[in-house]
Amino acid sequence: MAHLEDVSADDLREILAEVEGKRATQRVMVGLNYKEGLSQRRLARMYGRTEKTIYNWLRRLDRLADEPVEEVVYDAPRPGRPPKLDDEQRDRLEDVLNRPPTDFGYDRSTWTPALAREYIAETFGVEYELRRVRELMSEAGLSYRTVRTGDAASAPTETDTEPGKKRWTN
Repeated sequence: MAHLEDVSADDLREILAEVEGKRATQRVMVGLNYKEGLSQRRLARMYGRTEKTIYNWLRRLDRLADEPVEEVVYDAPRPGRPPKLDDEQRDRLEDVLNRPPTDFGYDRSTWTPALAREYIAETFGVEYELRRVRELMSEAGLSYRTVRTGDAASAPTETDTEPGKKRWTN
């Protein structure tokens, strides 16, 4: 099924100029890129989403022909506990995690979940379980990989893991 047949690229550009928020902006960008000929598979790779999510977003944008922009582009408020870190704090944390801990006075060359948890507690006054800190690190673009012997980019220091062990890297 073709998507966005009743919505023009110009309509999407106008909406994009007015939309606020990361997710809403991404949704409109996906629609615009789709109108420009990119496949759902390519869009999923570009935006780091699943093909199912891209499909759902395109179906949602199809409703622009009949419904107000606010109801289509934005999520409805969800009940539940508010996040411990707001969006600005999460962005700051992501920036920090993508730089070496030595830039922030730590005697480590790579971030560990325990070290990141310590930083979060000191900086933001928020306590997290290690499992949630690992999720935050993954969301920030860090990955957990095995340190290889002879790999200069991942050569461990005295305070880091030994070869053959896993650690977080950018």
